[in-house]
Amino acid sequence: MKYGLIGEDNSSDEEKLAKFKGEVDWTYLKPHFERDCLFFVDPEVDMTVVGQAMAKDDSEAVKGWLKTGDLVKIEGLHAFQWEGADTQFEALVISPFVLCRPL
Repeated sequence: MKYGLIGEDNSSDEEKLAKFKGEVDWTYLKPHFERDCLFFVDPEVDMTVVGQAMAKDDSEAVKGWLKTGDLVKIEGLHAFQWEGADTQFEALVISPFVLCRPL
């Protein structure tokens, strides 16, 4: 007898990533910044595509975005600007990383 996994997820990669994407404020992102795992994604780049590359460990694609500045690790200057602001962000969790950009 063959048993299926409870809660097996047959959705596409895009559908799976959509479950971990949403609108958040800085208070949600700050702990990820403090853990040094928060990245900015340029608005011209599809965040889901970046998330897929990270999830599949496509290091060449990720290195390319880092090199061109389309993907940037959030530094203290960004955090300082957003700390007191009422900025909303689009965010995507690709554990242990979080991708974001201001809306």
